[in-house]
Amino acid sequence: MNDVKRWRELADAVKPETRLFIDGRFVDAVDGQRFTTLNPANGKPLAEMARGNEKDVDLAVRAARRAYRSGVWSRRSPRDRMGVMFRIAQLLEAHAEEFALLDCLDMGKSISELTSIDLPCSIQTFQYFAETIDKVEGVVTSTDRSALHMIVREPLGVVACVTPWNFPLMMAAWKVAPALAAGNSVVLKPAEQSPLSALLLAKIFAEAGVPDGVFNVVNGFGEDAGKALALHMDVDKIGFTGSTDVGKLMLIYAGQSNMKKVTTECGGKSPQIIMPDADFDTAVTYAVSGIFINQGEICSAASRLLVHESLHDAFVERFVAEAARYQPGDPLDPATTVGPLVTREQQQRVLNYIDIGRKEGGEVVIGGGIPTGLEAGYYVQPTLFKGVTDKMTIAREEIFGPVAAVIPFKTREEAVAIANDSCYGLTASVWTRDLNTAHGVARDLESGIVWVNCYEHGDMTQPWGGYKQSGQGRDKCFETILAHMQTKSVWINLG
Repeated sequence: MNDVKRWRELADAVKPETRLFIDGRFVDAVDGQRFTTLNPANGKPLAEMARGNEKDVDLAVRAARRAYRSGVWSRRSPRDRMGVMFRIAQLLEAHAEEFALLDCLDMGKSISELTSIDLPCSIQTFQYFAETIDKVEGVVTSTDRSALHMIVREPLGVVACVTPWNFPLMMAAWKVAPALAAGNSVVLKPAEQSPLSALLLAKIFAEAGVPDGVFNVVNGFGEDAGKALALHMDVDKIGFTGSTDVGKLMLIYAGQSNMKKVTTECGGKSPQIIMPDADFDTAVTYAVSGIFINQGEICSAASRLLVHESLHDAFVERFVAEAARYQPGDPLDPATTVGPLVTREQQQRVLNYIDIGRKEGGEVVIGGGIPTGLEAGYYVQPTLFKGVTDKMTIAREEIFGPVAAVIPFKTREEAVAIANDSCYGLTASVWTRDLNTAHGVARDLESGIVWVNCYEHGDMTQPWGGYKQSGQGRDKCFETILAHMQTKSVWINLG
């Protein structure tokens, strides 16, 4: 749908669900508290959301535990669970416009990215994990004839999913789908900046046949609902995507409570290494999209552009020309390539980093401010720095906005050293025509994902997660369903 007028008409008519979803029903928060979510394109109020706290979290966890122990989902036949999850995928597709609209209004992502990336990926996630359900197998080990030893896999129980605001629906899918596929019950806490699509997800889950209590949604703030989930003694695992600082808190809360399992996908400061023999035109195209897609609000944003010194000037010139395709505008317009940042606070954070970059000696080549005419929203111009060293703040800290820095290097070894000199290790890429260079750099990079001659490519078989302070555990891939299960050893004495 390419008609901006129609999208705006749909936006004017939208009436989103704003309550919590607990034990199969939409309910108000126990204490009656609410909070306002704003439209980042214009700063206007969008919805008054129920604000859950520790009391609501406890109700949701209790409902999830009852459902788990009843076996309505955890002991349901694999083929039946597969059928329900395939219906979820079908309903996601049927309601694709509604989901895209809610996330567009809630966090400012362009409607074209939502319909071409987020929705297809979310649908594919539920399809993929539906297909894994009957592929999980146990083991019979070789033992003495006097015994039969079986190792079986069982669900963990209650899984809490805490998701970020930058990909509201897709991150919910990445967290929730494998947890459900493994037979667990789930409590989802969406980011307070973008909770709307999670509640529509709850609606279609019920329509698809997910039993009451198996899936619950508690809106709220991290310091209330998120912390309560992480500290809850009856949550068996917490899956978190968000900032590194909060990811560390999740590990602390797990230790302070019941030693629940924790997986975290946190920050990144991803490098693209462009060698002198790279396919130059293609490399520049991916360098631009790698930082400006989703307004740079993406953990894998390629914010460090490590360019061989022989290509530096030509790269900057070509980058500037290519970046002209990325212009801020109304996210409801399918022609818009850059929407607003999610909040005024995030906008100011990014602008502050730009100021720091200037003060530390970096030169702004393009961007560096607020687009003219869009001051009411939370916009930042796509920005490129040159004259940057790897010791500058903008080359070391995650900005989470449309800000890239070009850093020149002389040798392959220097490029790898700069790339690895980071507390993060989520994604990276190398651009080269030389096979030895490609394999050697991929081997030496301290990164959970390394792309060669591409960026942001992959499918559901690709483990998504990082090294170092980018987190622990993986999303997507078959490994993820196994991470939502535990093994039980059954030793039978045949005497």
